[in-house]
Parts: sequence; structure tokens; C-alpha cells
Amino acid sequence: MPPIRTVLVDDHEVARRALRSVLRANPDIEVVGEATEGKEALRIVGELRPDIVLLDIGLPDISGIEVAPGIRTASPDSRIIFVSQHISIPMAKDALRGGAYGYVVKSDAGLDLLLAIEAATEGRTFVSRTLQSRGWT
Repeated sequence: MPPIRTVLVDDHEVARRALRSVLRANPDIEVVGEATEGKEALRIVGELRPDIVLLDIGLPDISGIEVAPGIRTASPDSRIIFVSQHISIPMAKDALRGGAYGYVVKSDAGLDLLLAIEAATEGRTFVSRTLQSRGWT
């Protein structure tokens, strides 16, 4: 089975490094590209057509929620998982309504990121344990 091709979109180098570290724990996942802004993400995702896009909400040029429809247009088979510092049930619901397969709170990424990718590749949605503990329905 080929590796799950993944693109990281986050404007903070430390966050991207942490995500890469978590992803290295699974040899079936390959990071094929990175972007620090929404417009750059659209270009990279359109060129690489990854299986998974890990997308931050707080990007400097366009919010992740605003760029998600463009990603879905540029690469319809790519599955978006938001990875955000925002612990907000309404924001997570907006993200999922916009076509994302998952929402992982950054502080939960060490435990939840690989589970979210697994769920997305299987066509299921995933929501971080912090949001579940705060009343996600």
C-alpha cells in the first residue's frame, strides 16, 4: 500500500516541526509538502494532490476555513483535517460543515493526529478529545 501523502499548512515553524514529529511515528505517512499561507497552500495542494491536508485555521493571509473550499476545488480527493489551537465547538462545527474530515486541537495532536488521519482516509470524521470532553455532539 502506498504511503498516505500529506501536506502541512501552518505559519508557525515550531507547529509544523511538531506535526512532522508525530507523523514520523507512522511509516505509512509521508509529508510531501508544506505551506505557511493559504495562497501558497492552494498552489502546493493543486500541484501535489495529497491524500491529506493538515490545515491550520489561523493563517496570515486567508483563514484556513476560507481557504478550504479552494483546496477542495484544487484537489477534490484530498481530505482536510484542521489542526488548530482554537478549542471552540462552534468553530470545529463550521470547519466540518465546510467539508473537513476532522478537527484536532493542537494540544491533542500527539494523541489524536494519527487517529484523525486514519479516520479521514476511511471516510470518517474525527473530533479531538478535548472538544469531546467539552460536550461535542
